[in-house]
Amino acid sequence: MTHVVEVDGLGKTYTTKDGPFEAVRDVTFHVDDNEIVSIVGPSGAGKTTVLRTVAGLQTYDRGEVRVLGNRVERPPADLAMVFQDYSRSLLPWMSIEGNVMLPLRSAGVPRDEARRRAAHALKSVGIEGRGSAKPQQLSGGMQQRVAIARAIASRPRLLVMDEPFASVDAQTRMDLEDLVLPLRDEYEMAILFVTHDVDESVYLSDRVVVLTRAPSEIAEIVPIELGPSRNQFDTKERPEFAHARHRIFELIRRPVAA
Repeated sequence: MTHVVEVDGLGKTYTTKDGPFEAVRDVTFHVDDNEIVSIVGPSGAGKTTVLRTVAGLQTYDRGEVRVLGNRVERPPADLAMVFQDYSRSLLPWMSIEGNVMLPLRSAGVPRDEARRRAAHALKSVGIEGRGSAKPQQLSGGMQQRVAIARAIASRPRLLVMDEPFASVDAQTRMDLEDLVLPLRDEYEMAILFVTHDVDESVYLSDRVVVLTRAPSEIAEIVPIELGPSRNQFDTKERPEFAHARHRIFELIRRPVAA
């Protein structure tokens, strides 16, 4: 079986003014069809480095990264990405519809088809009928919904999300989290998700990849056994949620060996 994402022995060393800095030493994991995998770890553990490498936005020195069986050397065609900073990812002079249609038109999708896909994507994220508004007329949470709509409108096989809900308030964050699983099911895509929030990683994921401090290795890959149906109240009171949360915190806070 071909995994959607295959990361095998990934390593990355940066050149800094103080000399070489080994950010990632040996990271190996995979993501399957329709699976949500989160990456967590201590601050500076290389989570975003791993994510950007999968997205083709970051080179790597060692190992192998493949998306749908193809070695990643540039952004893969069947991948879309949602960034943390929605205010920079949306073009303020374009309408909401125009922002969502932009990558479709760049890919050569006919205007009528692009408009239809944009409308469907906006409906999927709960902002139907706001296509003529400008981004600055929407709240931060709504702007991030637009960024998600733009990503899913291209119908990617893999959606990559880099701390996408870190810049919104707690209530909006829960609302946005509750979009993720239905969108995964509707668009039949795999999702690779980076977050600092352990509760978020458990709530959303099928598996959680826990990285060590830099130079990063895999501390453990924690399976999440919560089933497909989840909500913010009942799910977080289940013993399976508490057990997974405890284990991930234990791994992240593990003292550095002498």
